[in-house]
Amino acid sequence: MSWIVLVVSGVLEAVWATALSRTEGFTRLWPTVVFAVSVTLSMGGLALALRQIPVGTGYAVWVGIGAALTVTYGMVTGAESTSVLKIALILGLVGCVIGLKLTH
Repeated sequence: MSWIVLVVSGVLEAVWATALSRTEGFTRLWPTVVFAVSVTLSMGGLALALRQIPVGTGYAVWVGIGAALTVTYGMVTGAESTSVLKIALILGLVGCVIGLKLTH
């Protein structure tokens, strides 16, 4: 169950990072609300998952999921450039996250 909570928390990390970029310094209401709710749930889930998962592994997986999803979202929406190298590096990051789970 801790791993499921950790993965959901990693997804929420991508949500809050994207929402944060849209708050314009916390001057826009709805992106700020989405940021506040998602960062709270993401951090709370991370804290809960770290009760059972070592902090180094848990944090690396949480950040890896958030980073991979955030950059993928940016590429899909056109906010970031897309290249074969960038996609390969994201896949490498995902592979590392999976490897951390398998070695736990």
